[in-house]
Amino acid sequence: MNHPGMTGCRVLIVEDESVFAMMLEALLKDLGCHVVATAARPEDAIPIIERRALDVAVLDINLDGQNSYGVAAALAARGLPFIFSTGYSAEGSGGEFSDRPTLHKPFRTDELEQVLLRVLQPKVPH
Repeated sequence: MNHPGMTGCRVLIVEDESVFAMMLEALLKDLGCHVVATAARPEDAIPIIERRALDVAVLDINLDGQNSYGVAAALAARGLPFIFSTGYSAEGSGGEFSDRPTLHKPFRTDELEQVLLRVLQPKVPH
């Protein structure tokens, strides 16, 4: 399962459901990624973005009633790619982030891998 180009890819998970965060971390590790940190709230994610070296982030859109668009803006300001995830079929990324990929929970490992490869281009060879 480990994609050679993803080995060591540094990932931030922003997810308020601890069980899903743990499952996502396991999927990312299976792909060869290194999970730098997991944050459950936007105010916890921003300092991580400011202080840690990251390659990509996976953001749950709805974080216990708050959206993650502020986190997305902080990532975009640093030129870092990110992927939205959501458990709501009709909910997607909005406004200035409507062009960003969104994975609908539950998603499969191959779906995550494809989206990661796409957002990491040209950092990750196919």
